[in-house]
Amino acid sequence: MYENFYALQGKPFSLSPDPRFFYASKGHSRAMAYLEYGIHQEEGFIVITGDVGAGKTTLVRNLFQSLPGKPLVAAQLVSTQLDADDLLLSVCLAFGLKDLPADKAEQLAQLERFLLQTRASQHRALLVVDEVQNLSPKAVEELRMLSNFQGDDGPLLQSFLVGQPEFRRILRSDSMLQLRQRVIANYHLGPMDEPDTRAYIEYRLARVGWYQDPRFAEGIWPMIYQYTGGIPRRVNTFFDRLMLMGFLEERHELGPEQVQTVIDEMEHDLGTGGEGAPLPAELGGKVDREALAQIGSDIQELDKRLVRMERMLLFTYRQTKQILDSVQTPEAEAEQGSLIEEPRRAQN
Repeated sequence: MYENFYALQGKPFSLSPDPRFFYASKGHSRAMAYLEYGIHQEEGFIVITGDVGAGKTTLVRNLFQSLPGKPLVAAQLVSTQLDADDLLLSVCLAFGLKDLPADKAEQLAQLERFLLQTRASQHRALLVVDEVQNLSPKAVEELRMLSNFQGDDGPLLQSFLVGQPEFRRILRSDSMLQLRQRVIANYHLGPMDEPDTRAYIEYRLARVGWYQDPRFAEGIWPMIYQYTGGIPRRVNTFFDRLMLMGFLEERHELGPEQVQTVIDEMEHDLGTGGEGAPLPAELGGKVDREALAQIGSDIQELDKRLVRMERMLLFTYRQTKQILDSVQTPEAEAEQGSLIEEPRRAQN
């Protein structure tokens, strides 16, 4: 909605993972280095963990964009609550195998044939499992068993495991000893620091043609970092809201006041900004002046939000009218003209 107002070529803070917006922060650069190291080693497991919204899926998609031209056949599996049998079937489907038999032993045989054919064509098979923390222990063990497929020159399948921090606890359990022994690199992707948070925002804006409109006051960056914690998804959510507010208030410079307003609104929307203003009370025949002042302040804030909503509705109306006008057919225009002409004749 604010893209046109600020002459941007696209939406810079979409929540959907998009490798075009991959920013190589210090943590993301190191995580990519571990994945590239794993590809170079050609065997073993690479484990990447990170909190919700840390950018793990974008990292994986950026990896896949770097694979064309390399002797790899790669597949991605986004796991849910899979047991061992479901995992095997899902792996086969991820690699594009069709007409799979119902029997597990036959599925294993078909997968092995595929892996041998892949190696015979001078390629290697790479499986990336996202949200790996959702797998049952037996399904994780099934992944380890799949790494036992061997060709004349080494393992036929390499796996990268990507998930949330709880998978590190699962990996440390006694039942995962054999899998741990095959993990050649393990990295936890943490939040960005303050300089990277600012650079991340400016990078995403630059990708859609931002030329200092809006301008940002220096004082906003510590506030944004403190509120978002440097988590990419939270940064995206917050800055999208900030840009929307700038558009609705027709501002070309955003500073600490606007940042604080958005923080307050988001906290209010989440129900974390308190229980609301107290009701005025009669105390000894006197009105609680502090309560009245709080209510007056809340009414002013509500007025501001209503004004922004009105502007949003007006913008939506104008956009919709513009679209309808652009697709109006000659027949519709002629009909509209006749409807206008008819009252004129009636008046004459």
